[in-house]
Amino acid sequence: MSTHAQRERLLLADLLERSGPDAPTLCAGWTTRDLAAHVVVRERRGDAAAGAFIPLLADRLDRVRREYAGKPYEELVQLIRTGPPRLSPFGVKQLDEAANTVEFFVHAEDVRRAAPDWTPRPIDPVFADALWTRLERIARALGRRSPVGLVLRRPDGQTVVAHKGSPVVTVTGEPSELTLFAFGRQAAAKVTTEGDADAVAKAYAAKLGV
Repeated sequence: MSTHAQRERLLLADLLERSGPDAPTLCAGWTTRDLAAHVVVRERRGDAAAGAFIPLLADRLDRVRREYAGKPYEELVQLIRTGPPRLSPFGVKQLDEAANTVEFFVHAEDVRRAAPDWTPRPIDPVFADALWTRLERIARALGRRSPVGLVLRRPDGQTVVAHKGSPVVTVTGEPSELTLFAFGRQAAAKVTTEGDADAVAKAYAAKLGV
């Protein structure tokens, strides 16, 4: 049976292929080519990918990502579709599922929702629960830069605190939409908010995510 991560990987590859290399994405300043290069470097160049978390390696990451962006677009998409090399940590099924399910979901939506004619994507309950479970684990890391208190709430009332503080903004939506909000795609997420208007504006403007 395929995992959530494997299905999201194939969906992302299909979206990138159909969109072509020059389509916009929700990642500021990135085309689909840039996004594809990011995904490939993350999986295949751990020596450079660490630059996303280690400031001293940030320049190296940018350089390697630009190098990969210069490769044929079809090659990048195929590298995403076929998955990481055998010796990559992401080749371990459990790690792939833990690290890539949300990563590929968010990036697939980066491509889908940047198109002017995008439509909501049906999310089955099992996948919704998987996204929620992951969000519960990482919500505080994603919301650490919020200038206001931030609570994420499912329609059934389940909540997770992304950031402690006052005033509090409560964001309600399906797990898929809350995931996008928490990963810094606030403007594209289909959610409702409760809280002081100024606090809500700050939550939307906050640099959420990794």
